[in-house]
Amino acid sequence: MSLLFYRNNSSKYDNIPFKVVIPGSPAVYQLMPKKENIGTLTRMTLGEKNPNKLNKTILLVGETGTGKSTLINALVNYAMGVKWEDEVWFQIVEEEKRRQSRSQTSDVIVYQIFGFEDETLPYSLTIIDTPGYGDTRGIEHDDIISQRLFDLFRTVDGVHEIDAVGLVMKGSENRLSDRLMYIFDSVISLFGKDLEKNIVTLITHSDGVTPENVLEALEDANIKFARDEDNDHVYFMFNNRQSTEKTKKNKVALKSAWDLTMDQMAHFTNFMKETLPKKLETTVEELNTHARLTACINNLQERIELIDLKQKEIQQTHEALNKHKEEMKNKEKFTVEVDEPYKDKEPISGGQGGLFYEEAVCCKTCEENCHYPGCTVALTPESCEVMEDGCCTVCGCSVSAHVKEEWKYVNKTKKVKKVLKDVKEKFTKNKAGSESKLNLLETLKENMEELQKEKHMLLDKFFQRVVKLEQIALKVDSLSTHVPLDFLIEKMKEKGEMEKERKLEEMKCRMDERTRAASRYGFDKLTAAGKAKCK
Repeated sequence: MSLLFYRNNSSKYDNIPFKVVIPGSPAVYQLMPKKENIGTLTRMTLGEKNPNKLNKTILLVGETGTGKSTLINALVNYAMGVKWEDEVWFQIVEEEKRRQSRSQTSDVIVYQIFGFEDETLPYSLTIIDTPGYGDTRGIEHDDIISQRLFDLFRTVDGVHEIDAVGLVMKGSENRLSDRLMYIFDSVISLFGKDLEKNIVTLITHSDGVTPENVLEALEDANIKFARDEDNDHVYFMFNNRQSTEKTKKNKVALKSAWDLTMDQMAHFTNFMKETLPKKLETTVEELNTHARLTACINNLQERIELIDLKQKEIQQTHEALNKHKEEMKNKEKFTVEVDEPYKDKEPISGGQGGLFYEEAVCCKTCEENCHYPGCTVALTPESCEVMEDGCCTVCGCSVSAHVKEEWKYVNKTKKVKKVLKDVKEKFTKNKAGSESKLNLLETLKENMEELQKEKHMLLDKFFQRVVKLEQIALKVDSLSTHVPLDFLIEKMKEKGEMEKERKLEEMKCRMDERTRAASRYGFDKLTAAGKAKCK
């Protein structure tokens, strides 16, 4: 059916831009909000904002297929004051087939509903949808969504407070899947520790009966939600049949479903009216601190890995020279073959313009990555969150030594053959006794020890950063920091730092069931050894 522009006969909707989707009872109309593509985000705005009117913001999280789209449409219809007898139903969410066929770049969609404050609500609505969570693109895509929410919260033209976080679940659910646990934990970790009173469950496909199975599943998962005066879990139930064609046989059932949804909408929107919003200023500060610490950790890991490569080169050189001591005394052209480390530039795929710039901030003086991955908002190094007072908090160099481009530094090695003279020039520079061939092995040992001292210093700094990361409001055991933590545990074990290794293992074992579910979702399963340590 071709989509035709239409105006309802009722003057109630004369000023609303929409087009016919399905004629009938009710007639289903597709709203036509102003659409803005902001980097990977899409903002859909219906109506004109009145700065004198209060706005309330809802963040919806849940798996694909739970009915979030229908719930968003129900919120919009309720805000517009649509009644059962109006025989109309509006959709602001695009049809599912169109959403699936378009380019999959809009990880987060922000719906702004203005101009209906005098209908059923005393405030306008902002609805943040995370439509990509749990789709076939997997955990890496879900991690990107969390980053996009972070970007949304810290941009000038973004969202700076949240009134409610709604965990969307079907009324038929009797457990929280690993994926849903991961999704919820990923989003909540962005807010720190004081969001509990703003978190509610929004139950879709409900028949109006108390969803005991859903509530039991939430209690079993030990998730903290808002509680009412009786200390009961705050939840709201919605039916998903508002756009179903009315017939003589189903009209009574559909009216009951409509009444249930609109009654629950009234309770939910009143909950938002009475609940204090969560200001995101502190969250953004914590996220910036988190970003700096994480950037430092990533940088330290790369620096330690480079030292490992340098030590491997020295070890190879030492073994070759030690094996051929007599030969090198009499043969100036004696050669050794080693894996020589070096820095190279590697293109970054996915860099893009717009509001978000997925590139790396690199120091050309140090030849290091100071912020990668995760630097998405800053257009230039000066505006990157790892910069403070004109200097980089990661490497310490001036901001002027940094660039932000679509490449990053990588540690590489290449096979090279070196004559004895070249080996001596590289490793005996500024060393006492450099003229003596017999001192070369000892000099290599000194180089190895100096690198070991530097590595120990970097590992101690690495450890301190991880401990500090745990102390701030965000979760240190999120997947974004999981691999560096394992890397550090391994290095502390090599170093023989049993106390620090134990503390790191405890940190890892403090993961609650939500994070362990995330591990199962992202990595299939925890190792048997890891489980044993956590018992």
